[in-house]
Amino acid sequence: MTPFAAFAETVAALAPRIAVVLGSGLAGATAAFIERVSIGFGDIPGLVPPTVHGHGGKLAVGEWSGAPALLFLGRLHFYEGHPWNVVTGTIRTVAELGAKRVVLTNAAGGINPALAPGELMAIRGHIKLLGPHAWRLLANDNGLSQSYSPSLLATMQAHEAAAGRELLAGVYAALTGPSYETPAEIRALANCGADAVGMSTAMEAEEASRLGLEVAGISCITNQAAGLGDATLDHAEVLVNAKLAVERMAGLLGLLVGERGA
Repeated sequence: MTPFAAFAETVAALAPRIAVVLGSGLAGATAAFIERVSIGFGDIPGLVPPTVHGHGGKLAVGEWSGAPALLFLGRLHFYEGHPWNVVTGTIRTVAELGAKRVVLTNAAGGINPALAPGELMAIRGHIKLLGPHAWRLLANDNGLSQSYSPSLLATMQAHEAAAGRELLAGVYAALTGPSYETPAEIRALANCGADAVGMSTAMEAEEASRLGLEVAGISCITNQAAGLGDATLDHAEVLVNAKLAVERMAGLLGLLVGERGA
């Protein structure tokens, strides 16, 4: 029996209906998760180990506050040199293992002035600049993705409102990376309606939607986007500022894992 086949047997016994994908620096939001068994990305058909610091490259199954769940500690990125079918392989693994809902989290740069480092943004739609002619295509079609569940978005906002906090529902701009955006690009993205920017999530969300999975997306704002602040952008800042939102992120993830219908 292969390592993945043995892992899949444990998953089948627990029957999780939801999977969570953790972005950079967000491992601290999983304190309520009790792991039963895990497997490295390299042992999952179609996946490879990640190379980015802060992405562990492990899939675990266990209980999250008593509810069975799958947890991806890290993800794969196009800028690592992987084709898109490998980047979205995590989502096909979710579907193969029987989950019906996926929560995609990420670290993102804040474009909207209301999004300071340490804030969270629920993703209501995304725009993609992922190909060689992306800006030209965007000029002709600025329609937003319909991949994200309105009901899960409403659930998250109601939860935060009950706690006396506002959870902005915004638009995530996905670029390929690995370099951070220029100030001119950020100004253009703002004019296109983007509230936050990052290098993941969009293609995963679209693959999940294609497979019939219910999708929620949460961005952790870890820095002001280029040209909007005085600091030089670097990955170390991303990891440090992600910790500011860990407790709030943990509450939202626990809510979505336990939400009826998962």
